[in-house]
Amino acid sequence: MKTILNLNQIVRENVKGLKPYSSARDEYVSDGSEMIFLDANENPYENGVNRYPDPQQRSLKAILAEQNGVSTKNILLGNGSDEVLDLLFRAFCEPKVDNIITLPPTYGMYKVLANINNIREKEVLLTKNFEPNVSEILEAIDATTKIIFLCSPNNPTGNSFSEENIIKILENFEGLVVIDEAYIDFSAKESWINKIEMYPNLIITQTLSKAYGMAGIRLGLCYASEEIISVLNKIKPPYNVNELTQKRALDRVMDVVTVKREVASILEEREKMITSLEAISFIKEVYKTDANFVLVKVDDANKRYDQLLKEGIVIRNRTTQPLCENTLRLTVGTSEENIALLTKMTTIDKNSPN
Repeated sequence: MKTILNLNQIVRENVKGLKPYSSARDEYVSDGSEMIFLDANENPYENGVNRYPDPQQRSLKAILAEQNGVSTKNILLGNGSDEVLDLLFRAFCEPKVDNIITLPPTYGMYKVLANINNIREKEVLLTKNFEPNVSEILEAIDATTKIIFLCSPNNPTGNSFSEENIIKILENFEGLVVIDEAYIDFSAKESWINKIEMYPNLIITQTLSKAYGMAGIRLGLCYASEEIISVLNKIKPPYNVNELTQKRALDRVMDVVTVKREVASILEEREKMITSLEAISFIKEVYKTDANFVLVKVDDANKRYDQLLKEGIVIRNRTTQPLCENTLRLTVGTSEENIALLTKMTTIDKNSPN
């Protein structure tokens, strides 16, 4: 069933009539010809970064569009996924009026951005199986609910949400549904990108920080209908993705062979890690994961975290998160790093009193 979306009812009134800033590189787009550029008040001495970057990142978007089977008009790039998420709040959520729905335990920036933008956050906890509680989500929706955030594969639990639950939310909500796919490259499940034509209220966010190994360049990806992307382009800063980031990202996304090889290695290491973790007695449960990390339930998360820290191993203690009491999140590292982690855990386990 194709969802019907009235975008005009969702966009903030001040954004509807907004005329975006037109930069020099928007007004003249180079066709590759040799030109003398005297339009942007730049320093004329070439050093590789003396010119403003392409504000629409055309070369990079062309590769991403081809790889994902969409149009470049379906793509927005941001200074990390956090900028993309912030743009969604600023475009569609009226401060002090609208609300969003999140599903804890989940990525903490949804709450932070809601607070920054003065938007009420409604929390609907995941079920004990870490799945969306669809009936409670639908009950929580009211006339001022603009966005529902779904992190799948989810952080910090690692699992992917069932397709059935996601479809129920998409088909029964007249606002926007954001699926955060930061970890999708580590999952056997397909991205929801190929569903944006069927569900015009669907927005997909991804990142180059995880599988592509480029957390340091800060590049976030957004896939949605042309209409939604058009709204976001109106309010994004003109040069939000710098020249160095565009160049490094372009080289990396074109190197498909290396990225796939690294992902395959991480997945192989993940399975080895899971097998070893199951043999450690103070670990009570190893949760299923579709990400590059493993969530484990232990006897005492604070104690085990401190013990590993003293051994030079830094992990994430998630015990304060809803449904995550006494859990630790372990990122899959290199083979050597994983061996070091598991060796220290095994030693701690042997030295722990029965």
